[in-house]
Amino acid sequence: MQYRSFPATGDSLSVLGFGAMGFAGWFGPIGDNDAIRSLHTALDLGVNVIDTARAYGRSEQVVGAALRAWSGPRPFVATKIEPRGPQHQFGAPPSVHEVFPKGWVTESCETSLRELGVDSVDLMQLHLYWPTWGHDGYWMDELQTLKQAGKCRSVGISIPDHRHDSAISLVESGLIDSVQTILHIFGSEPLDTLIPICQANNVAVIARCVLDEGGLTGSLTEDAEFPPGDFRHGYFDWTVPRRAYIAKVDALRRYVPEHASSLAALALKFGIHHPGVTTAVTSMHVEEYARMNIAAVDEDPLPEDLVWRLRTSHRFEINLSNRDAWQVAAAEDVAAIGAGAGVS
Repeated sequence: MQYRSFPATGDSLSVLGFGAMGFAGWFGPIGDNDAIRSLHTALDLGVNVIDTARAYGRSEQVVGAALRAWSGPRPFVATKIEPRGPQHQFGAPPSVHEVFPKGWVTESCETSLRELGVDSVDLMQLHLYWPTWGHDGYWMDELQTLKQAGKCRSVGISIPDHRHDSAISLVESGLIDSVQTILHIFGSEPLDTLIPICQANNVAVIARCVLDEGGLTGSLTEDAEFPPGDFRHGYFDWTVPRRAYIAKVDALRRYVPEHASSLAALALKFGIHHPGVTTAVTSMHVEEYARMNIAAVDEDPLPEDLVWRLRTSHRFEINLSNRDAWQVAAAEDVAAIGAGAGVS
Protein backbone atom coordinates (compact mmCIF):
# COMPACT_ATOMS: atom_id res chain seq x y z
CA MET A 1 0.00 0.00 0.00
CA GLN A 2 1.18 3.50 -0.83
CA TYR A 3 0.57 6.47 1.46
CA ARG A 4 0.31 10.22 0.85
CA SER A 5 0.20 13.17 3.21
CA PHE A 6 -3.04 14.94 4.12
CA PRO A 7 -1.73 18.52 4.13
CA ALA A 8 -3.88 20.02 6.92
CA THR A 9 -3.02 17.42 9.56
CA GLY A 10 0.12 15.74 8.26
CA ASP A 11 -1.52 12.31 8.49
CA SER A 12 -0.19 9.67 6.13
CA LEU A 13 -3.20 8.30 4.27
CA SER A 14 -3.46 5.13 2.19
CA VAL A 15 -3.97 5.93 -1.49
CA LEU A 16 -6.98 3.63 -1.42
CA GLY A 17 -9.73 4.51 1.01
CA PHE A 18 -12.72 2.54 2.26
CA GLY A 19 -15.93 4.07 0.91
CA ALA A 20 -18.75 3.09 3.28
CA MET A 21 -21.64 4.11 1.02
CA GLY A 22 -22.19 0.41 0.36
CA PHE A 23 -23.18 -0.04 4.02
CA ALA A 24 -26.43 1.76 3.14
CA GLY A 25 -27.47 -1.21 1.00
CA TRP A 26 -27.52 0.90 -2.15
CA PHE A 27 -25.43 -1.66 -4.03
CA GLY A 28 -27.40 -4.63 -2.76
CA PRO A 29 -28.29 -5.87 0.74
CA ILE A 30 -25.50 -6.56 3.22
CA GLY A 31 -25.53 -7.68 6.84
CA ASP A 32 -23.66 -5.81 9.55
CA ASN A 33 -21.32 -8.70 10.32
CA ASP A 34 -20.29 -9.02 6.68
CA ALA A 35 -19.83 -5.27 6.39
CA ILE A 36 -17.65 -5.09 9.50
CA ARG A 37 -15.57 -8.05 8.34
CA SER A 38 -14.93 -6.31 5.01
CA LEU A 39 -13.82 -3.13 6.74
CA HIS A 40 -11.54 -5.01 9.12
CA THR A 41 -10.03 -6.90 6.18
CA ALA A 42 -9.25 -3.62 4.43
CA LEU A 43 -7.67 -2.20 7.59
CA ASP A 44 -5.60 -5.38 8.04
CA LEU A 45 -4.31 -4.96 4.46
CA GLY A 46 -3.12 -1.39 4.93
CA VAL A 47 -6.13 0.83 4.23
CA ASN A 48 -6.36 3.54 6.88
CA VAL A 49 -9.05 5.87 5.49
CA ILE A 50 -12.81 5.46 5.98
CA ASP A 51 -15.25 7.77 4.22
CA THR A 52 -18.91 7.71 5.24
CA ALA A 53 -21.79 10.21 5.48
CA ARG A 54 -24.83 11.12 7.55
CA ALA A 55 -26.90 10.56 4.38
CA TYR A 56 -25.74 6.94 3.90
CA GLY A 57 -28.50 5.24 5.87
CA ARG A 58 -27.02 3.14 8.70
CA SER A 59 -23.46 3.51 7.42
CA GLU A 60 -22.18 5.60 10.34
CA GLN A 61 -23.64 3.13 12.85
CA VAL A 62 -21.94 0.20 11.15
CA VAL A 63 -18.64 2.06 10.86
CA GLY A 64 -18.89 2.92 14.55
CA ALA A 65 -19.44 -0.72 15.48
CA ALA A 66 -16.46 -1.71 13.33
CA LEU A 67 -14.24 0.88 15.02
CA ARG A 68 -15.19 -0.33 18.48
CA ALA A 69 -14.32 -3.89 17.48
CA TRP A 70 -11.01 -2.89 15.90
CA SER A 71 -7.86 -3.26 17.98
CA GLY A 72 -5.35 -1.85 15.51
CA PRO A 73 -4.25 1.76 14.89
CA ARG A 74 -7.14 4.18 14.60
CA PRO A 75 -7.90 4.96 10.95
CA PHE A 76 -8.56 8.41 9.49
CA VAL A 77 -12.35 8.82 9.62
CA ALA A 78 -14.22 11.22 7.36
CA THR A 79 -17.95 11.86 7.26
CA LYS A 80 -20.31 14.46 5.76
CA ILE A 81 -22.99 16.91 6.83
CA GLU A 82 -26.33 15.71 5.49
CA PRO A 83 -28.09 18.07 3.06
CA ARG A 84 -31.51 19.14 4.30
CA GLY A 85 -34.49 20.56 2.47
CA PRO A 86 -34.96 19.83 -1.23
CA GLN A 87 -33.69 16.43 -2.23
CA HIS A 88 -33.09 17.48 -5.85
CA GLN A 89 -29.52 18.31 -4.95
CA PHE A 90 -28.29 17.63 -8.48
CA GLY A 91 -28.97 19.84 -11.48
CA ALA A 92 -30.06 23.34 -10.48
CA PRO A 93 -28.32 24.68 -7.35
CA PRO A 94 -30.66 25.19 -4.37
CA SER A 95 -30.02 28.02 -1.90
CA VAL A 96 -27.73 27.37 1.04
CA HIS A 97 -30.59 28.36 3.38
CA GLU A 98 -32.63 25.40 2.08
CA VAL A 99 -29.82 22.86 2.27
CA PHE A 100 -27.99 23.97 5.41
CA PRO A 101 -30.32 26.18 7.50
CA LYS A 102 -28.87 27.87 10.56
CA GLY A 103 -27.76 25.36 13.15
CA TRP A 104 -28.05 22.38 10.83
CA VAL A 105 -24.32 21.94 10.17
CA THR A 106 -23.72 21.74 13.90
CA GLU A 107 -26.69 19.44 14.51
CA SER A 108 -25.72 17.04 11.73
CA CYS A 109 -22.14 16.88 13.05
CA GLU A 110 -23.30 16.07 16.58
CA THR A 111 -25.55 13.30 15.23
CA SER A 112 -22.65 11.84 13.24
CA LEU A 113 -20.42 11.78 16.30
CA ARG A 114 -23.10 9.93 18.29
CA GLU A 115 -23.70 7.42 15.51
CA LEU A 116 -19.98 6.78 15.10
CA GLY A 117 -19.43 6.65 18.86
CA VAL A 118 -16.54 9.12 18.78
CA ASP A 119 -15.79 12.57 20.19
CA SER A 120 -14.19 13.84 17.01
CA VAL A 121 -13.65 12.89 13.37
CA ASP A 122 -10.60 13.60 11.26
CA LEU A 123 -12.54 15.26 8.45
CA MET A 124 -16.01 16.80 8.34
CA GLN A 125 -17.27 17.60 4.85
CA LEU A 126 -20.30 19.44 3.55
CA HIS A 127 -22.06 16.86 1.39
CA LEU A 128 -23.02 19.61 -1.03
CA TYR A 129 -21.52 22.90 -2.21
CA TRP A 130 -22.37 25.35 -4.97
CA PRO A 131 -20.25 28.39 -5.88
CA THR A 132 -23.39 30.55 -5.85
CA TRP A 133 -23.17 30.30 -2.03
CA GLY A 134 -19.87 32.16 -1.96
CA HIS A 135 -17.28 31.51 0.74
CA ASP A 136 -18.64 33.23 3.82
CA GLY A 137 -21.80 32.86 5.86
CA TYR A 138 -23.24 31.25 8.96
CA TRP A 139 -22.83 27.79 7.38
CA MET A 140 -19.08 28.27 6.92
CA ASP A 141 -18.84 29.82 10.39
CA GLU A 142 -20.47 26.71 11.87
CA LEU A 143 -18.10 24.43 10.00
CA GLN A 144 -15.06 26.38 11.20
CA THR A 145 -16.41 26.46 14.77
CA LEU A 146 -16.66 22.66 14.75
CA LYS A 147 -12.99 22.53 13.82
CA GLN A 148 -11.98 25.04 16.48
CA ALA A 149 -13.99 23.13 19.10
CA GLY A 150 -12.19 19.87 18.26
CA LYS A 151 -15.27 18.14 16.84
CA CYS A 152 -13.25 17.60 13.67
CA ARG A 153 -9.59 18.03 12.84
CA SER A 154 -10.16 19.33 9.30
CA VAL A 155 -13.02 20.49 7.08
CA GLY A 156 -13.89 20.12 3.43
CA ILE A 157 -16.60 19.76 0.83
CA SER A 158 -17.89 17.06 -1.49
CA ILE A 159 -18.73 18.26 -5.00
CA PRO A 160 -22.22 16.97 -5.93
CA ASP A 161 -21.58 15.95 -9.53
CA HIS A 162 -19.06 16.02 -12.37
CA ARG A 163 -18.72 19.83 -12.43
CA HIS A 164 -15.42 19.75 -10.57
CA ASP A 165 -14.53 23.36 -11.30
CA SER A 166 -17.40 24.59 -9.11
CA ALA A 167 -15.09 24.30 -6.09
CA ILE A 168 -12.04 26.13 -7.41
CA SER A 169 -12.79 29.51 -5.85
CA LEU A 170 -13.44 27.91 -2.46
CA VAL A 171 -10.18 25.95 -2.70
CA GLU A 172 -8.32 29.21 -3.34
CA SER A 173 -10.07 30.93 -0.41
CA GLY A 174 -8.01 28.99 2.15
CA LEU A 175 -11.11 28.05 4.16
CA ILE A 176 -11.16 24.31 3.47
CA ASP A 177 -8.69 21.48 3.86
CA SER A 178 -10.03 18.97 1.33
CA VAL A 179 -12.23 18.48 -1.72
CA GLN A 180 -13.98 15.26 -2.69
CA THR A 181 -14.63 14.92 -6.41
CA ILE A 182 -15.65 12.36 -9.01
CA LEU A 183 -12.60 11.08 -10.90
CA HIS A 184 -12.32 8.11 -13.23
CA ILE A 185 -11.07 7.18 -16.70
CA PHE A 186 -14.20 8.48 -18.40
CA GLY A 187 -14.46 11.50 -16.09
CA SER A 188 -10.89 12.76 -15.86
CA GLU A 189 -11.71 16.49 -16.00
CA PRO A 190 -10.46 17.20 -12.43
CA LEU A 191 -6.95 16.38 -13.63
CA ASP A 192 -7.13 19.40 -15.95
CA THR A 193 -7.66 22.12 -13.37
CA LEU A 194 -9.05 21.22 -9.93
CA ILE A 195 -6.36 18.80 -8.79
CA PRO A 196 -3.38 20.97 -9.81
CA ILE A 197 -5.03 23.97 -8.11
CA CYS A 198 -5.60 21.91 -4.95
CA GLN A 199 -1.94 20.93 -5.01
CA ALA A 200 -0.89 24.57 -5.30
CA ASN A 201 -3.08 25.47 -2.31
CA ASN A 202 -2.18 22.48 -0.08
CA VAL A 203 -5.74 21.15 -0.22
CA ALA A 204 -6.24 17.40 -0.13
CA VAL A 205 -8.15 15.64 -2.91
CA ILE A 206 -10.38 12.67 -2.19
CA ALA A 207 -11.28 10.96 -5.46
CA ARG A 208 -14.52 9.02 -5.57
CA CYS A 209 -16.36 6.89 -8.14
CA VAL A 210 -13.03 5.70 -9.58
CA LEU A 211 -14.82 2.55 -10.75
CA ASP A 212 -17.79 4.64 -11.98
CA GLU A 213 -20.38 2.81 -9.86
CA GLY A 214 -18.92 -0.52 -11.04
CA GLY A 215 -19.24 0.25 -14.75
CA LEU A 216 -15.47 0.28 -15.25
CA THR A 217 -15.14 -3.25 -13.90
CA GLY A 218 -16.45 -4.51 -17.26
CA SER A 219 -19.31 -6.43 -15.66
CA LEU A 220 -22.13 -4.24 -17.03
CA THR A 221 -24.21 -5.81 -19.82
CA GLU A 222 -27.03 -4.43 -21.96
CA ASP A 223 -29.63 -6.61 -20.24
CA ALA A 224 -28.39 -6.23 -16.64
CA GLU A 225 -31.19 -5.08 -14.34
CA PHE A 226 -30.87 -3.31 -11.00
CA PRO A 227 -33.76 -3.16 -8.53
CA PRO A 228 -35.25 0.16 -7.38
CA GLY A 229 -33.25 1.41 -4.40
CA ASP A 230 -29.99 0.19 -5.93
CA PHE A 231 -27.98 3.29 -6.88
CA ARG A 232 -27.10 1.70 -10.22
CA HIS A 233 -30.80 1.49 -11.13
CA GLY A 234 -30.97 5.21 -11.84
CA TYR A 235 -27.37 5.63 -12.91
CA PHE A 236 -27.18 3.01 -15.65
CA ASP A 237 -30.80 3.37 -16.71
CA TRP A 238 -30.91 7.17 -17.05
CA THR A 239 -27.57 8.89 -16.54
CA VAL A 240 -25.51 7.07 -19.17
CA PRO A 241 -26.50 5.67 -22.58
CA ARG A 242 -25.78 2.04 -21.78
CA ARG A 243 -24.86 0.73 -25.24
CA ALA A 244 -22.40 3.57 -25.84
CA TYR A 245 -21.02 3.12 -22.34
CA ILE A 246 -20.32 -0.58 -22.85
CA ALA A 247 -18.60 0.20 -26.16
CA LYS A 248 -16.35 2.69 -24.37
CA VAL A 249 -15.53 0.08 -21.71
CA ASP A 250 -14.74 -2.51 -24.37
CA ALA A 251 -12.26 -0.08 -25.93
CA LEU A 252 -10.25 -0.26 -22.70
CA ARG A 253 -9.80 -4.02 -22.85
CA ARG A 254 -6.77 -3.61 -25.14
CA TYR A 255 -4.74 -2.49 -22.09
CA VAL A 256 -5.42 -5.69 -20.13
CA PRO A 257 -3.39 -7.64 -19.10
CA GLU A 258 -0.33 -5.75 -20.40
CA HIS A 259 -0.80 -2.77 -18.08
CA ALA A 260 -3.24 -4.06 -15.46
CA SER A 261 -4.53 -7.42 -14.32
CA SER A 262 -8.16 -6.43 -14.99
CA LEU A 263 -10.32 -3.54 -16.12
CA ALA A 264 -11.02 -2.73 -12.48
CA ALA A 265 -7.30 -2.65 -11.74
CA LEU A 266 -6.75 -0.33 -14.71
CA ALA A 267 -9.41 2.05 -13.38
CA LEU A 268 -8.10 1.97 -9.83
CA LYS A 269 -4.51 2.60 -10.89
CA PHE A 270 -5.66 5.50 -13.06
CA GLY A 271 -7.58 6.98 -10.12
CA ILE A 272 -4.56 7.10 -7.82
CA HIS A 273 -1.92 7.92 -10.43
CA HIS A 274 -1.72 11.70 -10.02
CA PRO A 275 0.28 12.66 -6.90
CA GLY A 276 -2.28 15.38 -6.16
CA VAL A 277 -4.87 12.69 -5.37
CA THR A 278 -4.49 12.12 -1.64
CA THR A 279 -6.73 9.06 -1.53
CA ALA A 280 -9.31 7.39 -3.76
CA VAL A 281 -12.31 5.85 -2.01
CA THR A 282 -14.18 2.87 -3.41
CA SER A 283 -17.06 0.80 -2.10
CA MET A 284 -15.43 -2.23 -0.51
CA HIS A 285 -18.43 -3.43 1.53
CA VAL A 286 -17.88 -6.95 0.17
CA GLU A 287 -14.72 -8.59 1.51
CA GLU A 288 -13.78 -9.97 -1.91
CA TYR A 289 -13.96 -6.46 -3.37
CA ALA A 290 -11.68 -5.16 -0.64
CA ARG A 291 -9.04 -7.80 -1.34
CA MET A 292 -9.23 -7.31 -5.13
CA ASN A 293 -9.05 -3.51 -4.97
CA ILE A 294 -6.12 -3.49 -2.58
CA ALA A 295 -4.24 -6.00 -4.72
CA ALA A 296 -4.87 -3.80 -7.76
CA VAL A 297 -3.28 -0.67 -6.29
CA ASP A 298 -0.26 -2.73 -5.26
CA GLU A 299 0.46 -3.49 -8.93
CA ASP A 300 3.07 -1.53 -10.88
CA PRO A 301 1.87 2.01 -11.72
CA LEU A 302 0.59 2.84 -15.18
CA PRO A 303 3.16 4.35 -17.56
CA GLU A 304 2.81 8.09 -18.16
CA ASP A 305 2.10 7.71 -21.88
CA LEU A 306 -0.82 5.38 -21.16
CA VAL A 307 -2.26 7.74 -18.54
CA TRP A 308 -2.11 10.54 -21.10
CA ARG A 309 -3.79 8.32 -23.71
CA LEU A 310 -6.57 7.43 -21.27
CA ARG A 311 -7.11 11.11 -20.47
CA THR A 312 -7.13 12.30 -24.06
CA SER A 313 -8.62 9.38 -25.99
CA HIS A 314 -11.07 7.73 -23.60
CA ARG A 315 -12.86 10.62 -21.90
CA PHE A 316 -16.64 10.14 -21.96
CA GLU A 317 -18.34 13.28 -20.70
CA ILE A 318 -21.46 12.53 -18.70
CA ASN A 319 -22.94 14.11 -15.60
CA LEU A 320 -24.49 12.59 -12.53
CA SER A 321 -27.17 15.30 -12.63
CA ASN A 322 -28.74 13.50 -15.58
CA ARG A 323 -29.79 10.71 -13.24
CA ASP A 324 -32.68 12.90 -12.10
CA ALA A 325 -33.29 15.05 -15.15
CA TRP A 326 -33.43 12.38 -17.87
CA GLN A 327 -35.97 10.25 -16.05
CA VAL A 328 -38.33 13.21 -15.61
CA ALA A 329 -37.89 14.27 -19.22
CA ALA A 330 -38.52 10.73 -20.47
CA ALA A 331 -41.72 10.46 -18.43
CA GLU A 332 -42.95 13.79 -19.79
CA ASP A 333 -42.22 12.73 -23.36
CA VAL A 334 -44.10 9.47 -22.91
CA ALA A 335 -47.07 11.35 -21.45
CA ALA A 336 -47.03 13.85 -24.30
CA ILE A 337 -46.93 11.11 -26.91
CA GLY A 338 -49.77 9.31 -25.19
CA ALA A 339 -51.86 12.47 -25.36
CA GLY A 340 -51.20 12.77 -29.08
CA ALA A 341 -48.83 15.70 -28.83
CA GLY A 342 -46.00 16.03 -31.30
CA VAL A 343 -42.40 15.99 -30.17
CA SER A 344 -40.03 18.13 -32.20
